[in-house]
Amino acid sequence: MRIQLPGIAARASRFASTGLAQPAVGGITELRYNEQPGIMHLLLLPVLQKLSEQSRWQLWLTPAHKLNRSWMQQVGLPLEKSMHITESERFTTVQSMVKALRTGNYSVVLAWIPYEVSDEERLELEMAAEQGESLGLIMRPQSPEQALSGQHKAAKIPQDLFH
Repeated sequence: MRIQLPGIAARASRFASTGLAQPAVGGITELRYNEQPGIMHLLLLPVLQKLSEQSRWQLWLTPAHKLNRSWMQQVGLPLEKSMHITESERFTTVQSMVKALRTGNYSVVLAWIPYEVSDEERLELEMAAEQGESLGLIMRPQSPEQALSGQHKAAKIPQDLFH
């Protein structure tokens, strides 16, 4: 199950604009992407900016790339409330995401997971997000087969946030 982008915006708005220190509920959203200039700024960036209004941190679980700190400063994401961990293995990334979501220390946990998450993993992530009242964003590249078949319409996000 994939939640459409309006779902991400609605959750972020509900989490950040109520004036509450914590969101009312947590959840997981999967965002499939291809690289396309400008889409990051139009789709994901407003969500992250809205969530940065909370006192909680943002956690980025990424592949072996480092976040581009200059880009984060330029677009107004707070470096002092952002944490970055590089991950490389399936088990480690999902389990790190579960642990982070469960703590409630993060408004959002973004994880780059290049494979289809199993039903069991998704359930564990959903439960952890609800427990921690956090938003989990699974970032997953769209496979070339999906792009050619046109079966899945997905958001396209460039990798300009890495260096």
